[in-house]
Amino acid sequence: MTDLAAVSALVEPEANALGFDLVRVHLFGAGDERTLQIMAERPDTGQLNIDDCASLSRRISEVFDALEEAGKDPVPGSYRLEVSSPGIDRPLTRLKDFGNWLGHEARLVLHEPAQGRKQLTGDLLSLEGDQITVQDKKTGAVTVPHSNVISAKLMLTNKLIAATRPLDTSGADDIEEFDETPEIDALEEQED
Repeated sequence: MTDLAAVSALVEPEANALGFDLVRVHLFGAGDERTLQIMAERPDTGQLNIDDCASLSRRISEVFDALEEAGKDPVPGSYRLEVSSPGIDRPLTRLKDFGNWLGHEARLVLHEPAQGRKQLTGDLLSLEGDQITVQDKKTGAVTVPHSNVISAKLMLTNKLIAATRPLDTSGADDIEEFDETPEIDALEEQED
């Protein structure tokens, strides 16, 4: 079994050496189809470009290869290494992520129910210490400790799209700006 805390402890200094913050280390899949997903970001932008991802991937591969040669493989067996930016509908893994995205809609999955619900969806209202308050669409304001959150991610909304602009648009053929996004509006209506 892979110790993801130990893997994170190996990856984080490599990300930091490049000026990046580690967002998440996640291993998923089974057998020969496993993927080790590393998400990182530049602290000033919350994003990585393709060259950033390639640089971090090389550093991680060099460290892991050296450990494997020494008989201390951090991720035994075969897997794919995927290094990426968190993306627009990013996971919220650290307390500061919740604080950085106050006012935006998120979905939280909880270990233990809060007000009878194990999943909350709504705007992030506040972060006080380790307490996260969400304006859940079904139950109203709910406050939970960060330790009760299994997973959380931002929901794709017009407000989020407006708040998130790409760092670099080189390589894009045409960029079209829209005042409204009917597809997202329709998805939001379906969820309600």
